[in-house]
Amino acid sequence: MAMSIPLGWLQLKHQKLRLFAATLGITFAVILITVQLEFREALFVGAVRYHNAMDYELVILSPKTSYLVSTKFAPRSRLYQILGFEEVEAVAPVYMAQGSWRNPVDPSKSRNIFVVGIDPVDKGFEALLDQSQLDQIKRPDTIIFDSKSRVEYGPVVELMEARGQITTEINDRKLTISSMYALGTSFGLDGGVITSDLNFLRMFPKHDKSAISLGLIRLVPGTDVLEAQQKIKSVIPGDVRLFTRDEFKQLEVDHWSKTTPVGYFFTFGAVMGLVVGFIIVYQILYADVQDHLKEYATLKAMGYTQGYLRKVVLQQSIILALCGFVPGISISMLVFDTAAGVTGLPLSMEPSSALQILILTVLMCAGSGILALRKLKNVDPAEVF
Repeated sequence: MAMSIPLGWLQLKHQKLRLFAATLGITFAVILITVQLEFREALFVGAVRYHNAMDYELVILSPKTSYLVSTKFAPRSRLYQILGFEEVEAVAPVYMAQGSWRNPVDPSKSRNIFVVGIDPVDKGFEALLDQSQLDQIKRPDTIIFDSKSRVEYGPVVELMEARGQITTEINDRKLTISSMYALGTSFGLDGGVITSDLNFLRMFPKHDKSAISLGLIRLVPGTDVLEAQQKIKSVIPGDVRLFTRDEFKQLEVDHWSKTTPVGYFFTFGAVMGLVVGFIIVYQILYADVQDHLKEYATLKAMGYTQGYLRKVVLQQSIILALCGFVPGISISMLVFDTAAGVTGLPLSMEPSSALQILILTVLMCAGSGILALRKLKNVDPAEVF
């Protein structure tokens, strides 16, 4: 019966200014929640771009490594020791470091760039570079540039499209950009290049070839990954750690969520959005209940139960949630499109994420309604009149 008489909507619509103010408040809360949660998700998705782009089942890295952009060095010999296990099909050493990039248009401008060095004959990098690009980096002082790097590195994409290849400098060494790959940025990585291991060592002449950033391990098809991991762990010394793909990605996520303020900041912002929305809806509904106390008392005198009155207020809560959700999620998507274009971060609104935000918004408003219902609990028609 409560749903057949839209009393909640009629009461909200009767005071249009209050409804407008409530919608604005909830819209703001939805934007705050959505932006914070999606930026947090973009933080984690962007952080594991390289983890996902390489082909491996197991990986070794230094026990001192906590995240990819700042890897410590592990002995390369451990990788070839692991190659002796019958479960292992192939291994691939990877070198990573931050180099000083010089803008190809304005050499006075420089910034750090993420440099990845691989052996072009190794397997496991097909998702990053095609075969022609792997052949290109065999040439001395040749690099492949990430086309999704930030614009501060200069108009590299435009120059490549116009000229086919350009020259630049990393660590004061003249290099040729022969082509581009497309991966993207993260909160800890503004741009990147890939080259051969020999070119990497030319850019970083003090780097020891026997010290790798990580080692990729590909297992024989059909091998149980966890069993192979435990078998290898029982033999190799403790100067390296052996992770599965999921464990390696989780290490990166844990770094950004637990050891840096960034993950905490986005979580805290989302919680604050919920709190703000809760308070706004509570104030609106409490004021509405107070203003219509006589009407509610009359309904009780007519025989309507406390449950019916509760449904009316909860109906108002859900209506307010929907009124604020639609514009809030629409504005958030515009924010994501703009921010993604500027920062290169993987910002988007998936249907599952939008559904989660909707559920949070409804729960937020329903919670406010339940709190506002306390005023109706002991309403006595005789006392009100």
